[in-house]
Order: sequence, then C-alpha cells, then structure tokens
Amino acid sequence: MGAATCYDNVRFIRHHGPKDYRIRSIDTSRITSLGTANLRREGLKRLDEELAKGDGRAALSVIRDLQGKPGGLRCFSAARQVPQRLYTLDELKLNGIQTSSLLSPVDATLGSIERNLQLAALLGGTAAWKAFALDAQQLLYISLGLLFMWSLDVIAYNGGIGSLLLDTIGHSISQKYHNRVIQHEAGHFLIAYLVGVLPRGYTISSLDALKQEGSLNVQAGTSFVDYEFLEEVNTGKVSATMLNRFSCIALAGVATEYLLYGCAEGGLSDINQLDGLLKGLGFTQKKADSQVRWAVLNTILLLRRHEAARAKLADAMSKGRSVGDCIDIIEEVIKDVDI
Repeated sequence: MGAATCYDNVRFIRHHGPKDYRIRSIDTSRITSLGTANLRREGLKRLDEELAKGDGRAALSVIRDLQGKPGGLRCFSAARQVPQRLYTLDELKLNGIQTSSLLSPVDATLGSIERNLQLAALLGGTAAWKAFALDAQQLLYISLGLLFMWSLDVIAYNGGIGSLLLDTIGHSISQKYHNRVIQHEAGHFLIAYLVGVLPRGYTISSLDALKQEGSLNVQAGTSFVDYEFLEEVNTGKVSATMLNRFSCIALAGVATEYLLYGCAEGGLSDINQLDGLLKGLGFTQKKADSQVRWAVLNTILLLRRHEAARAKLADAMSKGRSVGDCIDIIEEVIKDVDI
C-alpha cells in the first residue's frame, strides 16, 4: 500500500479489576407505567451512562435485560445466518461475491492524496528556495530538520503524527474518503450488534480517536465490549460461536465497502487481525480459507438484507450519535420478518 489506512481498527476492550464487574439491571417491573416504547428508551439511556463510565459488563447487562422483552430489543444477537460449511469460490461468485475485490484492500484514495501532498510540498519547497534565495547550507539545515521530525514521528509515535495529518486532510478535502470511512464503521457496528457483540464506541477520524483515547497510535475505528471473547483467547481456546462472531465483525467493514463501491480500500489490518487469530489457533490453510469464506458470505448476505438499517446507522454515526441512539435506529428500521 502507498499510504497507511486510517480507518480499519476493530478494537476489543479488556476490563480489569472487581470494580468493573458491577452489574446493575433495568427495573423491568416499570413496564406497565413506562409503556413498551419507553422501556427501550430508558434502557438505552442507561446503556450510554454505563459506557460513559467505562463499565462494559454493566452495559452488556442492560442489553441482556432488554433482550426479547416486549418493547425491548429484538435484533441483538438475532441475525439469521447461513449454515456453516465449506463454501467454494464458485459458490461465492454465484452470490455475486468476488473475493479478490474484498480481501485485498488497497487505499487508492488516501494514497492519491498522499502523493499529491508530496508533490505540493516539493513544488512549495522549490518556490520557497527561489523566492528566498536560499543557499546550499540553508537547504541542508532545512532538510535535516524535516528528516529529524519525520524520524521522531516514526520512532516515538510509530508514524502516528503523519497518519493523523494525512487522515485529517483526507476527511477535509475528499468527500469520497470521508463517506467510505463512515460506511466502513457502520458495517462493523451493525454486524457486531446483529451477531451478539455490543459496540462500545466508534470514531470516524484519527483526530476523533486522539480526542477520545489520548493516543496518536489509535486510528479511527469501532470498539466493542466482549470480555467473554477475551477470556477465551487468553485460554488459547476459542469456541466456534465466538470465532464466527469475530470473523464476521472483522470482515464487516471491507464487506460494506465492497457492496457500496465495488471494492474495499480500508480494512487491511482487520483482515490481518483475523488471519493472525486463525494462525494462532493452529488452523491449516484449508480450514482458515473455509472460515473466511463462510464469514464473507454470511456478512455480505446480512448487509444486503439490512441495507436500510446500515444506511440509517451510517447517517447517525456521521452526526456523532451515541451508541444507544445508534442501537435504537437499528431496532426501529429492522422489521420482524428480517430477523
């Protein structure tokens, strides 16, 4: 890739210490006075409060309290999924899926922006050299200073400052790039919720990520509460259910881009993360291919079925709506017949 992709982080959040295990439940006995619509609204408000405090277990408890209750949540962990078996590439093609356009993302948009910025910097430097009549020694000092700043960024911040600047400029001057990022993250959010993983939060740009996380090394992305998954990973054994969830979530961003634009540009680290997990679990190449093909087919079909929900969700995320508000939109848009 010519440029670092700035919107392909799927992050799972670890919780430490007994204080994070405090679980409080919704008082569902108030359903009569609140009415069915108010039950969900109050529950999702509580959800946002727990997430704001960083209490993932309590937030997940709120969701599970509302799950399946009249006026509660119908769609959480309710995805209608395809049978799990070995699917061939021909079967994926029959479903309109070209894996080469989905599983090999190249960030052409951001790469083009980076090359244009480099050209502009070169032309600007040449113009400044002529305008200020800089001599060879001055040019050397300026070049060494720029090289030092670049090296410092690479060594101290793993290129975080450069990625932050490039991503910020990309969002500012390219509506195409901005829209891709939003749709990519909406795909992660929607699929996670449907397969039973609670989104913890999201960021649309590296600048947003810096403000929320306080770190230059955190890219834009969607984070999730899944302590059960982390506990299984720590034991070295991941159940089929957990692996299926993780696989679909990891591929949801690239799958969304593929459906909307014909190919994926962001999401390389998502694919690498999934590949690393499968290798860490000792999967053979044939078994890993089978897992990925199933996840691709399952995720694509879910996204096609719930296209309206994804579109509404993307609009909400572009406006910075809370996790609870985003979940409410999913529940409002998806009909009973589709789950």
